Amino acid sequence: MIDEKGEQKGIMSIEQALLMAQERNLDLVQITEKVYPPICKIVDYGKYIYQERKREKGVKQSKAGEVKGIRLSFAISPHDLETRANQAEKFLTKGYRVRIELILRGRQKGLSDFAKSKVEMFLEMLKSKVPIKIEMELKKEARGLTMIISKGN
Repeated sequence: MIDEKGEQKGIMSIEQALLMAQERNLDLVQITEKVYPPICKIVDYGKYIYQERKREKGVKQSKAGEVKGIRLSFAISPHDLETRANQAEKFLTKGYRVRIELILRGRQKGLSDFAKSKVEMFLEMLKSKVPIKIEMELKKEARGLTMIISKGN
């Protein structure tokens, strides 16, 4: 049994706990049922539900799982690469993972070595700004090259 201040009151009967909660105009809530005896707490039930929902929503909204995309092109200029590196840096510092895509069209698919060098240039620019960790290596897909990075230590 835990009271509204968070102090442990020890093991007591359900009747005693309910009486204690009624005296304080609060509710008796069973926190866990997996242990014996079950743990109960005296709280305002409305506030308790609000805090639980808020905590669940916070877990769902964590950015670690979200992926932001940066799209490069085959003939991208060095200045545009730097602009994309700055954007990727912002995403990484906010805690997002970043998917780097380089789209290849037509005959560009035959020059995948040149395309890989563009991605390497981009990564070098980004490494000078923020430490990165490669989560998915550079992979050739149907539309081009793709890789996923995150902020390193």
